[in-house]
Amino acid sequence: MQLDRSSGWCDVARHCPSPNFNARPAGEISLLVIHNISLPPGQFGTGKVQTFFQNQLDPNEHPYFAGIVSLQVSAHFLIERDGAVTQFVSCNERAWHAGVSSFEGRENCNDFSVGIELEGTDELPFTDAQYDALVALTRALQATYPAITPARICGHSDIAPTRKTDPGPAFDWKRLRSALMDTKEAS
Repeated sequence: MQLDRSSGWCDVARHCPSPNFNARPAGEISLLVIHNISLPPGQFGTGKVQTFFQNQLDPNEHPYFAGIVSLQVSAHFLIERDGAVTQFVSCNERAWHAGVSSFEGRENCNDFSVGIELEGTDELPFTDAQYDALVALTRALQATYPAITPARICGHSDIAPTRKTDPGPAFDWKRLRSALMDTKEAS
């Protein structure tokens, strides 16, 4: 898996462009934020995350959708339960994933971060395929943006603790960090 620095697009990701982005301010991409999402909540493989990030969600299709249809949000990537990776926004652009946020005293994390959504919930374990894809994608991001150090990989809950809980207690941070260290040592 590789990221083209000039375009900001990943070579193996399915491209599903979202209109919900804008230009990043000048500066270095130096933070990776991990989220979880499922639409409807707790349901997987519906394709509704993609339609949500493209502002095409039908509010009549599910009661939950009526409350979120007006939101304009996105992430750079989604990793589905089977490990498939979809990219919505070039990493060179600012996706709208973090909202009101702060990391190490710096506000507006969307300005300097890449957002990865994992298809899931706070309570359900993520799949082996998701961890494998997340490790590969993280390594590609770190190769392209070396300021994303292990200490600068966090959850949405870390940058917006009063608003967000994801990726949640079911996310295995130790597994991710160990796999990233193993990958680094193998290179």
